[in-house]
Amino acid sequence: MKFGKLADVSTVDFSLGPIPEFSKDILSNLNPNKKDLSIYYGCTGWTMKDWLGIYYPSKTPSNQFLYYYGQQFNTIELNTTHYRIPDETLIEKWYADTPADFKFCPKIPRSISHRNDLGIGSKQFALFCSVIQGLKDKLGPCFMQLPPYFGPSKLPILEAFLAQFPTDIIPLSIEVRQADWFGSVQLERLLRCLKKHQVGTIFSDVAGRRDALHQGLTNDTVQIRFVGNSLHRSDYDRIDAWIDRWLQWFDQGIRKLYFFAHQSDSLLAPELCIYLQNQIEAKSDFVFKRKTRPFNDGQLSLF
Repeated sequence: MKFGKLADVSTVDFSLGPIPEFSKDILSNLNPNKKDLSIYYGCTGWTMKDWLGIYYPSKTPSNQFLYYYGQQFNTIELNTTHYRIPDETLIEKWYADTPADFKFCPKIPRSISHRNDLGIGSKQFALFCSVIQGLKDKLGPCFMQLPPYFGPSKLPILEAFLAQFPTDIIPLSIEVRQADWFGSVQLERLLRCLKKHQVGTIFSDVAGRRDALHQGLTNDTVQIRFVGNSLHRSDYDRIDAWIDRWLQWFDQGIRKLYFFAHQSDSLLAPELCIYLQNQIEAKSDFVFKRKTRPFNDGQLSLF
């Protein structure tokens, strides 16, 4: 993830900053009595040969990587769909290779997200919506990453897209990157639009673009793309700060958390998930059904 990546993070202010007033209103209207909290954690791909002998058995064939990924994580930021729409056979394999509680979070194809009209009414739009439903109960929120040139002046185009997108059957979240979105007025315009269409948001926690960590909520789900810095001390400090904030939000009614770990060295990304799980369990009464762990003596120690 090159967006906002810095070579030197020693002078970066990694504080989370204030919560937007709109998010405070969302939190105040959630039901804090629910107990069905779900925490999903994962990376950006499963074809990681560097994980062989560490998170996958050393002789795992590539066609079983997803199976073992699903033993270590319970969600994935599915970037492959950004580049091509999978066929039904591949969707069926993904479904079969993963545990019952696993969630795929597919990225909207760039043939849609990077068109001036967001592909409204196109064959690609219809094909993606049709095929991705094959993930059934394992379909988490899809996310559309809008290009850097897609600013607030294009909000009517986004609203037209959302009016056509079947959010009642395909969950969707939006990530914006153009800096003008992050002023308080424009952010609230965006959040009101997303809430109207029952669409979530993506927070990008990355060193070089602290504005993208906007913390704008529209529903009871939090999704974070967390970009680490090669396990710099700040990676752990940032997760600690997030956990303190999440625990408050859980008490207020946030029911789902999706945490996607990014590292320039893919071998390091699982370490963020391990730390996240250990700290959440240490600071709360939440217990993970399975946890990310290196295996010992050839056997995955997951349960």
